[in-house]
Amino acid sequence: MQYTLSRTPFASPVAQMLCAEIHQEYVRRYGGGDETELGDDDFDPPNGDFFVAYGEDGDPLGCGGWRAHGDDDAEMKRVYVRESARRRGLARLLVAAVEDSAAQAGRKRVILETGPRQPEALSMYETLGYVPVRPFGFYACTEGSIHLGKELRSEHA
Repeated sequence: MQYTLSRTPFASPVAQMLCAEIHQEYVRRYGGGDETELGDDDFDPPNGDFFVAYGEDGDPLGCGGWRAHGDDDAEMKRVYVRESARRRGLARLLVAAVEDSAAQAGRKRVILETGPRQPEALSMYETLGYVPVRPFGFYACTEGSIHLGKELRSEHA
């Protein structure tokens, strides 16, 4: 299947629709949504970026983005693929787009927070080279929260 990735404002209706679906997934898996505060402009370049993935028929199938965290890190947020499009490589494509965008913006590392009830995500991140990092952000002190990171390679280094 062919996918098209489009840079999309986080506040756009399509991004917000997909993020609402993510929250429903969190409710199903954890009993509640992600309580991390996100501003509509957190994902605006040059301090962030947000992507929506579309299928061949033009339907939105997934999303993901990053926002600045400190001077050097990019925090990856809202990586999501609709159930109908899972296990086809789309999440990896979204993560690669996030990593590339963050590296182009001069970020040195991508960090993320996830949980133990997302084994598919944990497995994917491990195979992509993500390793445990010091806890950060809203869930830094939450038992069971998993914090991962990956050093980025700069083409200009």
